[in-house]
Amino acid sequence: MTGAAEFVADARQVADAILYEGYLLYPYRGSARKNQSRFQFGVLMPPAYRDVDDCEPSASQTECLLECPEDATITVIARFLHLQRRQVEAAGGEEGFRAVASVRVDDAEVTTWDEAAEREHRVTVPIAALLGGLVDAPFDVPGGESAEVLTDGRGRTVGRLVRRQAPLTGMVRLRAERLPGPYGTLRLRVTIENHTVRDGPLRRREDGLRLALIATHALIHVPGGKFLSLTDPPEWAAPYAAACVNTATWPVLAGPEECRELVLSSPVILYDHPRIAAESAGELFDSTEIDEILTLRTLALTDDEKREARATDPRAAALLDRLDGLPPEMLERMHGAIRYLGAPGEPGAGQPATGHPGTGGMAAGPQDRSVPWWDPGSDTSVSPETDHILIQGVRVARGSRVRMRPGSRRADAQDLFLTGRSAQVEAVLHDVDGGVHLALTPEDDPAADLQRNHGRFLYFAPDEVEPMEAPT
Repeated sequence: MTGAAEFVADARQVADAILYEGYLLYPYRGSARKNQSRFQFGVLMPPAYRDVDDCEPSASQTECLLECPEDATITVIARFLHLQRRQVEAAGGEEGFRAVASVRVDDAEVTTWDEAAEREHRVTVPIAALLGGLVDAPFDVPGGESAEVLTDGRGRTVGRLVRRQAPLTGMVRLRAERLPGPYGTLRLRVTIENHTVRDGPLRRREDGLRLALIATHALIHVPGGKFLSLTDPPEWAAPYAAACVNTATWPVLAGPEECRELVLSSPVILYDHPRIAAESAGELFDSTEIDEILTLRTLALTDDEKREARATDPRAAALLDRLDGLPPEMLERMHGAIRYLGAPGEPGAGQPATGHPGTGGMAAGPQDRSVPWWDPGSDTSVSPETDHILIQGVRVARGSRVRMRPGSRRADAQDLFLTGRSAQVEAVLHDVDGGVHLALTPEDDPAADLQRNHGRFLYFAPDEVEPMEAPT
């Protein structure tokens, strides 16, 4: 079981990052506008919250494919954050303390704020039990109230922190069914439900968050089993993978590359076997960001801004303490790392390819492999101003007119304003992965000359435009 324990420990590193994804964002101050509306991922509201807003669910469902022995056992670890209201009370008043927004303790300040406590519920059942029917595993999380007295350097009581949590109830439901075919594959379903009954009126989102399961995700472990990737399933399993229904979560293979017995079902879309970058010096509560950028920005905060951030949340204070003492060599490690570099000319080596799917082929000649692919200035085999590409049999280059048809690769509300409008091609660009991009300027843009002078363009893939010239 040593290997299994190591697999779970490895996956927990990523799961912990998910647990606190967006918990508190740069500049880590409670007064910052972005920190006024928190907890955006994996929120399972109490059922009664549907009367306020039906956009946030009260349950998540994970479906994935599994091959395992008949006597296998499954363990589901449901994890989430439990909101904890921290109210600052200053000494004084009729009852000895009165609620305030903040209180100063010597040179430090403490503010009223919503913290969160980690919760975990574990369910272990034989796979055979799941094939026999639905298995329900209810859980309860007690509420409570605690007080922490604040004293200054001379031992005087200046206030206290009162932390309050509402009780929560929920359910983990498990079921498995055997799929047709010779492989004996199972479709496994794990549902996490919030059954908490409201203890008062729910008028706004903050009322629902008190009773919510926040950042909900699950680690699903079947020792000796083999989960199939839903992102890249075997060809025979592709129809079954497509039929899996996942709501408010997405399952990926977890642990090191060789691990197939563990799945992380996450409210954040991940790839299989996600890892925390070795260069990361610690949590920044935004795992999709670049550590170096956030670190440099945080170090540039003023002393007053850092003081406010430290007063906001203990985790913010720990983050600032860690970065203030960051050795230069740790910062240098964040500056960049090449992870996928093959031999010259190999696919995936980071060099431009000589063809682009769906474009009819690139007319530009093959790349010069004798120059460094990471230095655009030294590669004379590409020229954005003179290169061209064939789209629907039409030569498209700088100066060509095209009609924009966004949507095949992306979904953005601003695309509604671009669809069908004509544009002029400013450049044909090649990236280091072999992709081709067109820099465009809308023809009816009154600020076109200004944008062009500043080098600001819209960037489209070749299959997102239609040539306006006829084929020659």
